[in-house]
Amino acid sequence: MGSFNTTTPSLPDLPIIWREDAPPGQYEEARVGRVFNHRRPSRYPRAVVQATSEQHVVDAMKLANTLGCRVSVRSGGHSWAAWSVRDDAILIDLGQYHHLVLQEDDRIVEASPSTTGRVLNGMLADKGYMFAGGHCPEVGIGGFLLQGGMGWNCKNWGWACEKVRAVDVVTATGSLLHCTAEKNSELFWMARGAGPGFPGIVTKFYLEIRQKYNGMLCSFVAYPLSKYREVMDWVVRISPQLDESVEVVAVSQTLPGETEHSICAVFVSFKDLVEEARVALEPVKSSCPGGWKVQALDHHTDLADQYKNQAAANPEGHRYCTENAYISNDADVTTVMEAAFTTLPHPKAFALYFAMNPCSRRELPDMALSMQTDHYFALYTVWEDDTDDLRCRGWVRDIMSEVELNSEGAYLGDSDFQVRRTRFWEDANARKLMRLRQKWDPEGRICGYLDVGDQSGTDGLANLHEWKAVEKL
Repeated sequence: MGSFNTTTPSLPDLPIIWREDAPPGQYEEARVGRVFNHRRPSRYPRAVVQATSEQHVVDAMKLANTLGCRVSVRSGGHSWAAWSVRDDAILIDLGQYHHLVLQEDDRIVEASPSTTGRVLNGMLADKGYMFAGGHCPEVGIGGFLLQGGMGWNCKNWGWACEKVRAVDVVTATGSLLHCTAEKNSELFWMARGAGPGFPGIVTKFYLEIRQKYNGMLCSFVAYPLSKYREVMDWVVRISPQLDESVEVVAVSQTLPGETEHSICAVFVSFKDLVEEARVALEPVKSSCPGGWKVQALDHHTDLADQYKNQAAANPEGHRYCTENAYISNDADVTTVMEAAFTTLPHPKAFALYFAMNPCSRRELPDMALSMQTDHYFALYTVWEDDTDDLRCRGWVRDIMSEVELNSEGAYLGDSDFQVRRTRFWEDANARKLMRLRQKWDPEGRICGYLDVGDQSGTDGLANLHEWKAVEKL
């Protein structure tokens, strides 16, 4: 590496750790200490700015322009592919920048990108509100909202990013802009679905909140894998018929105290009155197949309880490989997912089905996010020992090479562009997005989509079924 000025006179207060000057342990902690996936990357930023204010973000961007280097961003550190860790870039880590303000009269909450779902909803719950953010409690809202936000009860309430009313953005030139549907609207359009290709750094989200639900109930039924086809057919069939308060998930997971996976169906009703929630879940009770191992119907729950379950399913200090697909509406969904649900390579790994109908059938607002079907499928392959890397990652590739043949595209949040590039937007939205990225960041100052060799630059992603296209040749 060359020698760089680490004490820039014009930026004396910038909290920056330079790779070439910092003790190795301090630099390594800044580089990957907040990366959730312990399959850590061999990529090394030039420096890490541990921002505690909006001004630090502005100053870091201006410094990058002075040095002629790129900038990457970290909100919560839960990107499975560690998109924030880029070679020779200045990494702006927002983990110590905290802003959380409730505008109760307008039902708007201002939140900085590293704010987690647990923190956000913990504050809102005390005031009688909630925000339908991510299911995993420690995920920062920054990356989650930029990629669309498949949040609580998404099948009925829509995408979390639809509740973004404004964003404050530091542009590639270091300007701080307030962006809404009327002002700086191109950045606002991109902020709802561009994902890690967003050509700016969001410093605040302005989010519309909803009432807190005090009568939440959950029905959980677990079956042996031998019942997979019957149970999955039932889940797919019943999902569109349920009350608009009910979130529907099917998952292949290992239950506590067991070593083999089970097929589990989970139904959560968001109601203010328990009796209303019980009525909403009645079709589950009256139609669920027999032969279950565990059945817990209509038990009381709340977001705090649900967060505990999600945290247990996504343990810290583990290695992860994730993939996903929006399965085509006309596909035999049960068959498409069968190998994934029944051959998981590790007891801690799980496969997930998230019902998206009826919201998947409506016209979306005008925003970058545009890819959806009735059926969302994801693999969360979890393991502990690096000697299992090739086996577990190979299993994911084998599964997805078949699933993609029956898919329309994928969700940005559970993807790794270094491994598989597919469709993430409708074609017109993809073309508009890539054009606007070039307009707002023509030099590629902000790291975009991390593909093989980190070569995407200002071109972005091609938005095509890469593996599906190969299969057809």
